[in-house]
Amino acid sequence: MLCIQHHSTDPYFNLAVDEYIFKHKDEDCFMLWRNDNAIIVGKHQNTLAEINLDYVQDKGIKVVRRMSGGGAVYHDLGNLNFTFTKTGEQAGQVDFHLYTQPIIDVLKELGVNAEFQGRNDLVIDGKKFSGNAEYIFKNKVLHHGTILFSSHMPDISGALKANPLKFKDKAVKSIPKRVTNVMTHLAEPISLDAFTDRVMAHIINTHDNCQPYTLSEADIAAINQIRDEKYATWEWNYGLSPQYNFQQGIRTKGGTLEMHLDVHQGVIKQCRIFGDFFTTGDISEIESVLIGQRHDKTAIRACLKPFNIEDYFHHMTLEDLLTAMF
Repeated sequence: MLCIQHHSTDPYFNLAVDEYIFKHKDEDCFMLWRNDNAIIVGKHQNTLAEINLDYVQDKGIKVVRRMSGGGAVYHDLGNLNFTFTKTGEQAGQVDFHLYTQPIIDVLKELGVNAEFQGRNDLVIDGKKFSGNAEYIFKNKVLHHGTILFSSHMPDISGALKANPLKFKDKAVKSIPKRVTNVMTHLAEPISLDAFTDRVMAHIINTHDNCQPYTLSEADIAAINQIRDEKYATWEWNYGLSPQYNFQQGIRTKGGTLEMHLDVHQGVIKQCRIFGDFFTTGDISEIESVLIGQRHDKTAIRACLKPFNIEDYFHHMTLEDLLTAMF
């Protein structure tokens, strides 16, 4: 088994690494890695329905869709991620216990009573510290999981605090759970780097034929191509979202404003605007120009910029419209 510990903290690159080793490395692999501030959403989720968009944009948090299913998770440099890829007759079966047991074993060695709970979580005293997801293709499995070690808790709640009333869809929804950091349960504190080394050492000591592996220049070039063409794109991270209906009402200086959108693959297909505002223009012109636009704040701001919003919505601004749409 190849044991990889790379030091990139770029979420786009790191999700591309997962895909690359799954699709292009014949050997089984184990990998440890960390992301800078990011929300990682499941493959089948509606991205905008999982995130607090204003918080994410204010904090500069990247949003990346992974290739596996499950719910959205928050990553920062206090969170350690692990990945297994395995090929074989039994590999094509969902088995969260198999791949999370090494993490439980390491924590028990450190005196922490961690255990598996529910469908795919690891908990300490009933509080979640690890979420896990799997992607299976034929006889090969990719398992990746998180370990909250010393993450910044306010960012976790702030970034993932979406308003469910805005969206009506059939996408997989994340279920909020109480979370905890591993470090708060350690009898004797250790650094995240030291913990990382212990996890890797445990894997090497309990698995046959382990060998350290460093990503080559050819590996990195191929990974960067996957990064740029897939994981860093709006089309993958937002456009792949299932069909959804969005509706939100706000109060403005000019009255109430309600926005109703039908969105397919991240693109607005229908738009209706309601409210008790006054207008001298025909708001159907605004509705029409929004159809065909990405449900993306930057794109919508650009398409509405040529319009004098005051003519269509008295005492309202472009920012009011954007607030109603996100």
